[in-house]
Amino acid sequence: MQPIDAKCPNCGETRLAKFYECTSVPAHSVLLFETKQEAIDFPTGDVSLAFCSACQFITNTAFDQALEQYGAGYEATQSFSPTFNAFHRQLAADLIDRYDLHGKSIIEIGCGQGEFLHLLCEMGDNHGIGFDPAYLPERASDLSSDRYQVIADYYSEKYADRSGDFVCCKQTLEHIPDTANFVQIVRRAIGDDVNTTVFFQVPDITRILHEIAFWDIYYEHCSYFSGPSLHHLFDRNGFDVVASRLEYGEQYLMIECKPTNGVRTTKAPAPTQAVADDVRFFADHYEKRLAYWRSMLHELANAGRRAVLWGGGSKAVAFLTSLKIGAEIDYAVDINPHKHGTFLAGSGHRVLGPDALKEYPPDLVIVMNPIYIEEVASAIRELGVQTDLKPVTAFS
Repeated sequence: MQPIDAKCPNCGETRLAKFYECTSVPAHSVLLFETKQEAIDFPTGDVSLAFCSACQFITNTAFDQALEQYGAGYEATQSFSPTFNAFHRQLAADLIDRYDLHGKSIIEIGCGQGEFLHLLCEMGDNHGIGFDPAYLPERASDLSSDRYQVIADYYSEKYADRSGDFVCCKQTLEHIPDTANFVQIVRRAIGDDVNTTVFFQVPDITRILHEIAFWDIYYEHCSYFSGPSLHHLFDRNGFDVVASRLEYGEQYLMIECKPTNGVRTTKAPAPTQAVADDVRFFADHYEKRLAYWRSMLHELANAGRRAVLWGGGSKAVAFLTSLKIGAEIDYAVDINPHKHGTFLAGSGHRVLGPDALKEYPPDLVIVMNPIYIEEVASAIRELGVQTDLKPVTAFS
Protein backbone atom coordinates (compact mmCIF):
# COMPACT_ATOMS: atom_id res chain seq x y z
CA MET A 1 0.00 0.00 0.00
CA GLN A 2 1.20 3.49 -0.87
CA PRO A 3 0.65 6.44 1.54
CA ILE A 4 -0.94 9.43 -0.18
CA ASP A 5 -1.54 13.07 0.72
CA ALA A 6 -5.34 13.20 0.99
CA LYS A 7 -8.04 13.69 3.60
CA CYS A 8 -10.55 10.98 4.51
CA PRO A 9 -14.11 12.20 3.76
CA ASN A 10 -15.43 9.93 6.47
CA CYS A 11 -13.37 11.16 9.45
CA GLY A 12 -11.14 14.00 8.24
CA GLU A 13 -7.86 12.25 9.02
CA THR A 14 -4.99 12.09 6.53
CA ARG A 15 -3.83 8.53 7.19
CA LEU A 16 -4.71 7.20 3.72
CA ALA A 17 -2.89 4.56 1.67
CA LYS A 18 -3.70 3.64 -1.94
CA PHE A 19 -4.07 -0.08 -2.63
CA TYR A 20 -6.04 -0.54 -5.88
CA GLU A 21 -6.28 1.16 -9.28
CA CYS A 22 -8.36 0.57 -12.38
CA THR A 23 -8.32 3.13 -15.16
CA SER A 24 -10.89 4.11 -17.78
CA VAL A 25 -13.96 2.50 -16.24
CA PRO A 26 -17.48 3.64 -17.24
CA ALA A 27 -18.67 6.54 -15.11
CA HIS A 28 -22.02 4.76 -14.79
CA SER A 29 -22.70 1.06 -15.07
CA VAL A 30 -26.50 0.73 -15.08
CA LEU A 31 -27.49 3.37 -17.62
CA LEU A 32 -29.39 1.94 -20.59
CA PHE A 33 -27.75 2.33 -24.00
CA GLU A 34 -29.68 1.69 -27.19
CA THR A 35 -26.60 1.18 -29.39
CA LYS A 36 -23.30 -0.59 -28.90
CA GLN A 37 -21.29 2.44 -29.99
CA GLU A 38 -23.08 4.69 -27.52
CA ALA A 39 -22.20 2.23 -24.73
CA ILE A 40 -18.55 2.01 -25.80
CA ASP A 41 -18.19 5.79 -26.09
CA PHE A 42 -19.70 6.58 -22.69
CA PRO A 43 -17.44 8.77 -20.51
CA THR A 44 -15.00 7.00 -18.21
CA GLY A 45 -13.18 7.77 -15.00
CA ASP A 46 -10.53 6.14 -12.86
CA VAL A 47 -10.84 4.15 -9.67
CA SER A 48 -8.05 4.67 -7.13
CA LEU A 49 -9.02 3.15 -3.80
CA ALA A 50 -7.36 4.34 -0.60
CA PHE A 51 -7.73 2.92 2.90
CA CYS A 52 -8.03 5.16 5.96
CA SER A 53 -6.30 3.51 8.93
CA ALA A 54 -7.97 5.97 11.33
CA CYS A 55 -11.61 4.94 10.70
CA GLN A 56 -11.15 1.99 8.28
CA PHE A 57 -13.07 3.67 5.47
CA ILE A 58 -12.20 3.20 1.79
CA THR A 59 -12.61 6.00 -0.74
CA ASN A 60 -12.01 6.47 -4.46
CA THR A 61 -9.63 9.42 -4.45
CA ALA A 62 -9.94 9.76 -8.26
CA PHE A 63 -13.74 10.15 -8.17
CA ASP A 64 -15.12 13.07 -10.19
CA GLN A 65 -18.66 14.00 -9.16
CA ALA A 66 -19.11 15.97 -12.40
CA LEU A 67 -19.41 12.64 -14.24
CA GLU A 68 -22.57 11.65 -12.35
CA GLN A 69 -25.72 11.24 -14.46
CA TYR A 70 -28.43 9.97 -12.14
CA GLY A 71 -31.80 10.40 -13.81
CA ALA A 72 -34.05 8.83 -16.43
CA GLY A 73 -32.30 5.82 -17.92
CA TYR A 74 -30.57 4.85 -14.68
CA GLU A 75 -31.78 1.26 -14.24
CA ALA A 76 -30.84 -0.14 -10.84
CA THR A 77 -34.04 -1.87 -9.74
CA GLN A 78 -33.78 -5.41 -8.39
CA SER A 79 -37.51 -5.94 -8.02
CA PHE A 80 -37.80 -8.47 -10.86
CA SER A 81 -36.05 -11.07 -8.69
CA PRO A 82 -38.21 -13.26 -6.40
CA THR A 83 -35.17 -13.81 -4.18
CA PHE A 84 -34.63 -10.08 -3.71
CA ASN A 85 -38.35 -9.37 -3.25
CA ALA A 86 -38.58 -11.95 -0.46
CA PHE A 87 -35.62 -10.32 1.28
CA HIS A 88 -37.10 -6.85 0.80
CA ARG A 89 -40.47 -7.83 2.21
CA GLN A 90 -38.92 -9.56 5.24
CA LEU A 91 -36.67 -6.55 5.91
CA ALA A 92 -39.66 -4.21 5.82
CA ALA A 93 -41.60 -6.49 8.18
CA ASP A 94 -38.68 -6.68 10.62
CA LEU A 95 -38.22 -2.90 10.73
CA ILE A 96 -41.93 -2.28 11.14
CA ASP A 97 -42.04 -4.72 14.03
CA ARG A 98 -38.79 -3.58 15.69
CA TYR A 99 -39.63 0.13 15.66
CA ASP A 100 -43.43 -0.06 15.84
CA LEU A 101 -43.83 1.64 12.47
CA HIS A 102 -47.60 1.89 12.43
CA GLY A 103 -49.29 5.13 11.48
CA LYS A 104 -45.88 6.82 11.30
CA SER A 105 -44.18 9.12 8.80
CA ILE A 106 -41.37 7.66 6.64
CA ILE A 107 -38.57 9.36 4.72
CA GLU A 108 -36.59 7.31 2.20
CA ILE A 109 -33.46 8.78 0.64
CA GLY A 110 -32.54 7.17 -2.67
CA CYS A 111 -35.82 5.27 -3.01
CA GLY A 112 -35.39 4.15 -6.63
CA GLN A 113 -38.83 3.43 -8.05
CA GLY A 114 -40.35 3.40 -4.56
CA GLU A 115 -40.56 -0.36 -4.00
CA PHE A 116 -39.33 -0.40 -0.40
CA LEU A 117 -41.17 2.79 0.52
CA HIS A 118 -44.32 1.15 -0.80
CA LEU A 119 -43.76 -1.88 1.45
CA LEU A 120 -43.12 0.22 4.58
CA CYS A 121 -46.20 2.34 3.98
CA GLU A 122 -48.62 -0.39 2.95
CA MET A 123 -47.53 -3.04 5.47
CA GLY A 124 -47.40 -0.61 8.40
CA ASP A 125 -50.23 1.78 7.48
CA ASN A 126 -47.63 4.56 7.28
CA HIS A 127 -47.22 7.68 5.14
CA GLY A 128 -43.99 8.63 3.44
CA ILE A 129 -41.88 10.76 1.14
CA GLY A 130 -39.16 9.37 -1.09
CA PHE A 131 -36.32 11.13 -2.90
CA ASP A 132 -34.58 9.86 -6.03
CA PRO A 133 -33.52 11.69 -9.21
CA ALA A 134 -34.01 8.50 -11.25
CA TYR A 135 -37.65 8.04 -10.22
CA LEU A 136 -40.04 7.49 -13.14
CA PRO A 137 -43.75 7.82 -12.25
CA GLU A 138 -44.81 5.68 -15.21
CA ARG A 139 -42.63 2.82 -13.94
CA ALA A 140 -44.24 2.96 -10.51
CA SER A 141 -47.84 2.92 -11.71
CA ASP A 142 -48.48 -0.53 -10.21
CA LEU A 143 -47.19 0.77 -6.86
CA SER A 144 -49.31 3.91 -6.86
CA SER A 145 -50.65 4.80 -3.45
CA ASP A 146 -51.95 7.85 -1.66
CA ARG A 147 -49.79 6.82 1.29
CA TYR A 148 -46.59 8.29 -0.14
CA GLN A 149 -45.10 10.58 -2.74
CA VAL A 150 -41.72 10.54 -4.47
CA ILE A 151 -39.76 13.67 -5.30
CA ALA A 152 -37.56 13.08 -8.37
CA ASP A 153 -34.58 14.92 -6.94
CA TYR A 154 -31.48 14.41 -4.80
CA TYR A 155 -32.06 14.64 -1.07
CA SER A 156 -30.33 17.75 0.25
CA GLU A 157 -30.50 20.54 2.80
CA LYS A 158 -33.36 22.16 0.90
CA TYR A 159 -35.64 19.31 2.03
CA ALA A 160 -34.70 19.62 5.69
CA ASP A 161 -38.29 20.62 6.49
CA ARG A 162 -39.50 17.13 5.48
CA SER A 163 -39.31 15.18 8.72
CA GLY A 164 -40.13 11.58 9.55
CA ASP A 165 -40.40 9.14 12.44
CA PHE A 166 -38.24 6.77 10.40
CA VAL A 167 -35.48 7.81 7.97
CA CYS A 168 -34.36 5.12 5.56
CA CYS A 169 -31.44 5.16 3.10
CA LYS A 170 -30.62 1.96 1.22
CA GLN A 171 -27.80 1.43 -1.28
CA THR A 172 -27.19 5.18 -1.62
CA LEU A 173 -24.48 6.26 0.83
CA GLU A 174 -21.84 4.38 -1.18
CA HIS A 175 -22.56 6.77 -4.09
CA ILE A 176 -21.79 9.85 -1.99
CA PRO A 177 -18.17 11.09 -1.84
CA ASP A 178 -18.48 13.34 1.22
CA THR A 179 -20.07 10.87 3.59
CA ALA A 180 -19.63 12.89 6.79
CA ASN A 181 -21.25 15.96 5.28
CA PHE A 182 -24.21 13.91 4.05
CA VAL A 183 -24.84 12.30 7.44
CA GLN A 184 -24.60 15.73 9.04
CA ILE A 185 -27.36 16.95 6.70
CA VAL A 186 -29.57 14.07 7.83
CA ARG A 187 -28.81 14.83 11.46
CA ARG A 188 -29.61 18.55 11.11
CA ALA A 189 -32.92 17.73 9.41
CA ILE A 190 -33.95 15.59 12.40
CA GLY A 191 -33.21 18.39 14.87
CA ASP A 192 -34.25 17.76 18.45
CA ASP A 193 -36.51 14.78 17.78
CA VAL A 194 -34.42 12.08 19.42
CA ASN A 195 -37.19 9.51 18.89
CA THR A 196 -36.52 9.33 15.16
CA THR A 197 -34.98 6.07 13.94
CA VAL A 198 -32.41 6.15 11.14
CA PHE A 199 -31.67 3.07 9.01
CA PHE A 200 -28.88 2.85 6.42
CA GLN A 201 -27.89 -0.07 4.19
CA VAL A 202 -24.65 -0.24 2.18
CA PRO A 203 -22.54 -2.95 0.52
CA ASP A 204 -20.06 -4.55 2.91
CA ILE A 205 -16.46 -4.08 1.79
CA THR A 206 -15.03 -6.92 3.90
CA ARG A 207 -16.74 -9.55 1.73
CA ILE A 208 -15.41 -7.85 -1.41
CA LEU A 209 -11.89 -7.88 0.02
CA HIS A 210 -12.10 -11.51 1.19
CA GLU A 211 -13.39 -12.73 -2.18
CA ILE A 212 -11.14 -10.42 -4.21
CA ALA A 213 -14.43 -9.48 -5.86
CA PHE A 214 -13.13 -6.89 -8.31
CA TRP A 215 -16.53 -7.10 -10.06
CA ASP A 216 -18.03 -5.34 -7.02
CA ILE A 217 -15.85 -2.25 -7.43
CA TYR A 218 -17.24 0.32 -9.85
CA TYR A 219 -17.18 4.02 -10.44
CA GLU A 220 -20.53 4.98 -8.92
CA HIS A 221 -19.41 3.47 -5.63
CA CYS A 222 -16.92 6.05 -4.43
CA SER A 223 -17.33 5.10 -0.73
CA TYR A 224 -16.84 1.65 0.80
CA PHE A 225 -17.72 0.66 4.36
CA SER A 226 -16.75 -1.98 6.86
CA GLY A 227 -18.68 -2.33 10.10
CA PRO A 228 -16.23 -0.17 12.08
CA SER A 229 -16.11 2.65 9.51
CA LEU A 230 -19.91 2.85 9.24
CA HIS A 231 -20.29 2.84 13.04
CA HIS A 232 -17.58 5.50 13.32
CA LEU A 233 -19.34 7.72 10.75
CA PHE A 234 -22.64 7.83 12.61
CA ASP A 235 -21.10 7.97 16.07
CA ARG A 236 -19.06 11.09 15.33
CA ASN A 237 -21.95 12.86 13.56
CA GLY A 238 -24.63 12.93 16.22
CA PHE A 239 -26.07 9.41 16.32
CA ASP A 240 -26.22 6.60 18.84
CA VAL A 241 -25.85 3.25 17.06
CA VAL A 242 -28.60 0.87 18.16
CA ALA A 243 -27.69 -2.13 16.02
CA SER A 244 -25.68 -3.22 13.00
CA ARG A 245 -25.66 -6.48 11.09
CA LEU A 246 -24.96 -8.23 7.81
CA GLU A 247 -27.74 -9.58 5.61
CA TYR A 248 -28.37 -11.01 2.15
CA GLY A 249 -25.53 -13.49 2.06
CA GLU A 250 -23.40 -11.02 4.06
CA GLN A 251 -23.46 -8.65 1.09
CA TYR A 252 -25.34 -5.82 2.81
CA LEU A 253 -24.18 -4.00 5.92
CA MET A 254 -27.04 -2.40 7.83
CA ILE A 255 -27.01 0.06 10.70
CA GLU A 256 -29.82 1.38 12.89
CA CYS A 257 -29.36 4.60 14.87
CA LYS A 258 -31.06 7.15 17.06
CA PRO A 259 -30.08 10.84 17.09
CA THR A 260 -28.33 11.90 20.26
CA ASN A 261 -27.46 15.18 21.92
CA GLY A 262 -24.45 13.69 23.67
CA VAL A 263 -25.63 10.61 25.57
CA ARG A 264 -24.72 7.32 23.86
CA THR A 265 -25.44 3.72 24.75
CA THR A 266 -22.70 2.39 22.45
CA LYS A 267 -19.19 3.44 21.50
CA ALA A 268 -17.61 3.33 18.08
CA PRO A 269 -15.23 0.36 17.86
CA ALA A 270 -11.55 1.14 17.80
CA PRO A 271 -9.74 0.34 14.53
CA THR A 272 -8.65 -3.27 14.39
CA GLN A 273 -5.99 -5.03 12.40
CA ALA A 274 -8.59 -7.26 10.74
CA VAL A 275 -9.82 -4.75 8.16
CA ALA A 276 -6.28 -3.58 7.39
CA ASP A 277 -5.27 -7.22 6.85
CA ASP A 278 -8.21 -7.70 4.46
CA VAL A 279 -7.13 -4.66 2.46
CA ARG A 280 -3.57 -5.94 2.27
CA PHE A 281 -4.80 -9.39 1.21
CA PHE A 282 -6.81 -7.86 -1.64
CA ALA A 283 -3.88 -5.65 -2.69
CA ASP A 284 -1.52 -8.64 -2.75
CA HIS A 285 -3.79 -10.93 -4.77
CA TYR A 286 -6.10 -9.01 -7.12
CA GLU A 287 -3.60 -8.89 -10.02
CA LYS A 288 -3.30 -12.69 -9.88
CA ARG A 289 -7.09 -13.01 -9.81
CA LEU A 290 -7.41 -10.81 -12.90
CA ALA A 291 -4.73 -12.83 -14.70
CA TYR A 292 -6.49 -16.07 -13.81
CA TRP A 293 -9.80 -14.87 -15.24
CA ARG A 294 -8.26 -13.59 -18.46
CA SER A 295 -6.43 -16.89 -18.98
CA MET A 296 -9.45 -19.05 -18.17
CA LEU A 297 -11.84 -17.15 -20.44
CA HIS A 298 -9.29 -17.03 -23.25
CA GLU A 299 -8.79 -20.80 -23.07
CA LEU A 300 -12.56 -21.32 -23.03
CA ALA A 301 -12.99 -19.20 -26.18
CA ASN A 302 -10.08 -20.95 -27.94
CA ALA A 303 -11.79 -24.26 -27.29
CA GLY A 304 -14.88 -22.95 -29.09
CA ARG A 305 -16.99 -22.80 -25.94
CA ARG A 306 -19.47 -19.98 -25.45
CA ALA A 307 -19.66 -18.19 -22.07
CA VAL A 308 -22.30 -15.68 -20.98
CA LEU A 309 -22.93 -13.64 -17.85
CA TRP A 310 -26.18 -13.77 -15.90
CA GLY A 311 -26.73 -10.26 -14.60
CA GLY A 312 -26.61 -7.25 -16.90
CA GLY A 313 -25.80 -4.60 -14.33
CA SER A 314 -22.92 -3.07 -12.40
CA LYS A 315 -21.18 -6.36 -11.59
CA ALA A 316 -21.09 -7.36 -15.26
CA VAL A 317 -19.75 -3.95 -16.32
CA ALA A 318 -17.05 -4.00 -13.64
CA PHE A 319 -16.14 -7.60 -14.48
CA LEU A 320 -15.74 -6.91 -18.21
CA THR A 321 -14.00 -3.56 -17.97
CA SER A 322 -11.60 -4.67 -15.23
CA LEU A 323 -10.56 -7.67 -17.32
CA LYS A 324 -10.64 -5.61 -20.54
CA ILE A 325 -12.04 -8.53 -22.51
CA GLY A 326 -14.52 -8.67 -25.36
CA ALA A 327 -15.42 -11.71 -27.46
CA GLU A 328 -14.56 -14.14 -24.62
CA ILE A 329 -18.03 -13.33 -23.24
CA ASP A 330 -20.85 -13.65 -25.79
CA TYR A 331 -23.59 -11.62 -24.10
CA ALA A 332 -25.23 -10.90 -20.74
CA VAL A 333 -28.61 -12.17 -19.57
CA ASP A 334 -30.93 -10.23 -17.29
CA ILE A 335 -34.49 -10.83 -16.08
CA ASN A 336 -35.26 -7.09 -16.05
CA PRO A 337 -37.23 -6.52 -19.29
CA HIS A 338 -36.20 -2.85 -19.37
CA LYS A 339 -32.63 -3.96 -20.06
CA HIS A 340 -33.38 -6.33 -22.93
CA GLY A 341 -31.77 -5.26 -26.18
CA THR A 342 -29.58 -2.63 -24.52
CA PHE A 343 -25.78 -2.60 -24.26
CA LEU A 344 -23.38 -2.60 -21.31
CA ALA A 345 -21.38 0.56 -20.69
CA GLY A 346 -17.74 0.35 -21.68
CA SER A 347 -17.57 -3.11 -23.27
CA GLY A 348 -20.69 -2.80 -25.45
CA HIS A 349 -21.88 -6.36 -24.70
CA ARG A 350 -25.55 -6.86 -25.45
CA VAL A 351 -28.07 -7.61 -22.69
CA LEU A 352 -30.73 -10.16 -23.60
CA GLY A 353 -33.60 -11.85 -21.83
CA PRO A 354 -33.40 -15.44 -20.53
CA ASP A 355 -35.03 -16.81 -23.70
CA ALA A 356 -31.79 -15.96 -25.55
CA LEU A 357 -30.25 -19.00 -23.88
CA LYS A 358 -32.43 -21.18 -26.12
CA GLU A 359 -31.58 -19.28 -29.31
CA TYR A 360 -27.89 -18.82 -28.53
CA PRO A 361 -27.15 -21.70 -26.15
CA PRO A 362 -23.98 -21.20 -24.06
CA ASP A 363 -21.61 -23.78 -22.69
CA LEU A 364 -21.14 -21.82 -19.46
CA VAL A 365 -23.32 -19.34 -17.56
CA ILE A 366 -21.45 -17.26 -14.98
CA VAL A 367 -23.85 -15.91 -12.34
CA MET A 368 -22.58 -12.49 -11.29
CA ASN A 369 -24.25 -12.61 -7.86
CA PRO A 370 -23.99 -15.97 -6.05
CA ILE A 371 -27.13 -15.34 -4.00
CA TYR A 372 -29.21 -15.86 -7.14
CA ILE A 373 -27.69 -19.20 -8.12
CA GLU A 374 -30.78 -21.27 -7.21
CA GLU A 375 -33.13 -18.76 -8.82
CA VAL A 376 -31.05 -18.83 -12.02
CA ALA A 377 -30.79 -22.63 -12.00
CA SER A 378 -34.57 -22.87 -11.74
CA ALA A 379 -35.06 -20.45 -14.64
CA ILE A 380 -32.62 -22.39 -16.84
CA ARG A 381 -34.36 -25.69 -16.05
CA GLU A 382 -37.69 -24.17 -17.06
CA LEU A 383 -36.14 -23.10 -20.36
CA GLY A 384 -34.92 -26.64 -20.96
CA VAL A 385 -31.36 -25.44 -21.60
CA GLN A 386 -28.41 -27.70 -20.87
CA THR A 387 -25.37 -25.69 -19.74
CA ASP A 388 -22.76 -25.46 -17.02
CA LEU A 389 -23.80 -22.97 -14.37
CA LYS A 390 -21.43 -21.48 -11.84
CA PRO A 391 -21.39 -18.42 -9.54
CA VAL A 392 -18.60 -15.95 -10.24
CA THR A 393 -17.07 -16.83 -6.86
CA ALA A 394 -16.60 -20.48 -7.87
CA PHE A 395 -13.53 -19.57 -9.91
CA SER A 396 -10.24 -19.01 -8.10
